[in-house]
Amino acid sequence: MLSNRRQQILCALIEEYVANACPVGSRTIAEHHDLGVSPATIRNELSALEEAGYITQPHTSAGRVPTDAGYREFVDEILAAAGDDPLLPQLSQIEAIRASADALDDLIERTNAELARFTQCLSVIMAPKQDASRIRQVSLVSLSDHSALVVLVTEDGQVANEHALFADPASPEDISSLERALNEAYQGRAASEVSAEGVPERILRAPAAKAVTRALKAAAARLTRTRATRSGMSTLLRKPEFHESEALLPVMEILEDDTVLFKALDENGICEGDICIRIGRENASERLFGVSVIAGIYGRGDAQGIVAVIGPTRMDYSRTIGAVRAAQDVLKDE
Repeated sequence: MLSNRRQQILCALIEEYVANACPVGSRTIAEHHDLGVSPATIRNELSALEEAGYITQPHTSAGRVPTDAGYREFVDEILAAAGDDPLLPQLSQIEAIRASADALDDLIERTNAELARFTQCLSVIMAPKQDASRIRQVSLVSLSDHSALVVLVTEDGQVANEHALFADPASPEDISSLERALNEAYQGRAASEVSAEGVPERILRAPAAKAVTRALKAAAARLTRTRATRSGMSTLLRKPEFHESEALLPVMEILEDDTVLFKALDENGICEGDICIRIGRENASERLFGVSVIAGIYGRGDAQGIVAVIGPTRMDYSRTIGAVRAAQDVLKDE
């Protein structure tokens, strides 16, 4: 348990380091923070914090930088000080997104972009698992005598489409009749059922039915996969911690595969209420040891997704925690 003075000095050091990405000395803390103690006292306290493992000195003549343990102490203090305040900043841009988005995919894309802009880190939003998503409508758009566009819409706003090409001609009337039959068969059914089950024989007898139902199954299968949208990679690359490509390579390897990414974000970690904060080596995956991850769940029941921000351990934790919670709030009923 840190004394109040050491807590204040640690917080001051972290705030300076987050702002400037340079090791912090006692003089900088004394000049920029009114702690009511001399630089000599600050130096002594910094030495004690270093011995305790909260900060480290990269070079003998340099100032100090926080360790993962130091950031953890800092974050716990932020959360404790927040009390009943959910740390929801007034993110008018994020809050306005819900009104203008016309589908869940669009809402996720817009929220993701605004989250990355606000935090200046990498934002990742995993769409809800779609096993339980129910089909609202199947639409067939006749493109020619030999092709149609199959559009599948779920009750939670997910949309997937596939082209169907058929050898024998089918009129717009044939396509319209097939559309009615498909809606009778699949409206209200889970997308996972559509992708896995056989097609009723009465439907298969209709013109173009085999090609259309293949496309329908392919669209439904896409909805049942774990999918992630990402925004802010270029911003992350500009952070001084990642100027060397080797530092970011492990993170990029995880980001390439949605399934691997979901596993990395969904693994049990250090959680505080509805927000999970993992700093450096607190992450379960070794490839995330060089970053911090702030993640939260949105959605209800079986249809839950993940919203996360990935950035250097030198991130603005208070701002980022608030931004993730604001994004959860926007997405919570989707």
